[in-house]
Amino acid sequence: MGETARTTSETAALQGNSRPAVADIVAGIALVLVLGALTRFFDTHVPQWAADTPFKRVAKTVEYPVYAIVIGLIGNVVLNKLGLRERLSAGFRTEFFIKTGVVLLGASINLKILVTAAAPSIVQALALITIVFGFTWWLGGVLGLDDKLRALLASAVSICGVSAAIAAAGAVQARREQIAYAASLVIIFALPSIFLLPWLADVLGLSDAVAGAWIGGNIDTTAAVAAAGALAGEQSLQIATIVKTTQNALIGLVAIALTAWFAFRVDRTEGAARPSIGEFWARFPKFVLGFIAASIIGTLYLQSVDKKTGAAHIAVINDLRTWFLILAFVSIGLEFSLRGLREAGWRPIVVFGSAAVVNLAVGLGLSVLLFRDFAV
Repeated sequence: MGETARTTSETAALQGNSRPAVADIVAGIALVLVLGALTRFFDTHVPQWAADTPFKRVAKTVEYPVYAIVIGLIGNVVLNKLGLRERLSAGFRTEFFIKTGVVLLGASINLKILVTAAAPSIVQALALITIVFGFTWWLGGVLGLDDKLRALLASAVSICGVSAAIAAAGAVQARREQIAYAASLVIIFALPSIFLLPWLADVLGLSDAVAGAWIGGNIDTTAAVAAAGALAGEQSLQIATIVKTTQNALIGLVAIALTAWFAFRVDRTEGAARPSIGEFWARFPKFVLGFIAASIIGTLYLQSVDKKTGAAHIAVINDLRTWFLILAFVSIGLEFSLRGLREAGWRPIVVFGSAAVVNLAVGLGLSVLLFRDFAV
């Protein structure tokens, strides 16, 4: 049973019977690197080009995931027209790029801040993840979604988007098309949220702390949270970052829980022997341990050096993380399949959209309850 489940993972898919030629893998990776560099070019220069135009504000708020996905999708269309997409697809290492990015993300998460300065955000994160994950899982079951896709969608919408979906995919042995589908939904819903949530916060007259907590707890990608927080104001951005960081730190706990649930319940056939610790370990997404280790190392390092030096070094790591996430988003665009969307149908969209609405409502209530008297 365990071996059968493992063959559905992305890694196994890349190692199937039909092994791609080394030249095709190299060419695919080279293409991703070129498109990643093009993404970084636009991310850096578009705000400069739009500085004296009416699009100045929009240009500043559009983050690299947008450019990366769009450029990847354009590359996808071109490769399909040339008949090269399937041939080069082995070089679109979405899983590797995102896992590396998530590990590097851990280095910027200061566990000391989470424990000493963000008690309300910890309570909010735990409550929000529990409620939204539970709702998404329930609704996905009602609409008959595959359990693995349910796990990906629930993790993505309740925690932190693509990073959480990747962690969940490793835990439940999801298929690569399910990963791409979940990532696409995250991006589609996150982009309008960048502009919608700061506007709603202003309309509702929310304080900076409440607005930041709402933004950080609801937008599913760290980059989009930063963009929306910046629109809402510097103080809102600080709270949004802490809240999102808290949710990011819970990726490991959710991955452990999903690994146990799928190993001992979902993928266990009736009458089969109880899964061994070895099988549990084989299913567990090891990169989550790297994420936790990076958080601990980063926290200890920042305590051992002066603030300026620590900030400079973490900035280098964050820049490297950005590069890997750019490559991941480009790869997602290159792997995106309309056929996969058609096959999945309308149900995953309804589940994700409904969960996003619940996330907004519950997140707003928790933000007001926990942050209304919070001083930034």
